[in-house]
Amino acid sequence: MIKAVIFDLIGVFIESPKLSDRFQERFGVARDDFLPVLKEIMARVRLPDAGNTFSYWRPYLQKWGVNLSEEDFFDFWFSAEKEAPEMTALAGEFKRKGLKIFILSNNFMERAAYYDKNFPFLKEVCDGVYYSWQTGLVKPNLEAYKMILYDNNLKPEECVYFDDSEENIKVASSLGIGSFLFEGAEKARAILNDCN
Repeated sequence: MIKAVIFDLIGVFIESPKLSDRFQERFGVARDDFLPVLKEIMARVRLPDAGNTFSYWRPYLQKWGVNLSEEDFFDFWFSAEKEAPEMTALAGEFKRKGLKIFILSNNFMERAAYYDKNFPFLKEVCDGVYYSWQTGLVKPNLEAYKMILYDNNLKPEECVYFDDSEENIKVASSLGIGSFLFEGAEKARAILNDCN
């Protein structure tokens, strides 16, 4: 019997346009220049004790001639991200049916703080939100999934997991968690109805 649903956050509950596309359009920074930097910085700041995220970006912004303060930089990034209301409704629906709802997200401190402030659904429908910058475990690390199971006294077969990353799906599935590629709220609802 299914007791809990674990969801990825960005690309599932939060619709986020590609920052590389937005930087190219707004500031003329080529995607090929931007993406390696994004990858390098995110690998660091998704972990605890990374310190101030903007300090990693500042030298690159200066190199690219992008004159943004820390506040303006994060505002440019985060303000484009929007809640997917159909997913909030789905999570609320299954929470009312007695399922626990968890989020497992590779994310950094400043973005998580913005989400906590601007997306109240995280507190309203979720029984727990696991950010990598707090746990020290970045998906697809197997231990990230085990932590949720252990913390909440759940067995793998009692959980269903949705993510928009095939790699993350494979890892969760290897533990025995019913894992599915996220392809929209209606498909997720159908899968959850089939599991119950």
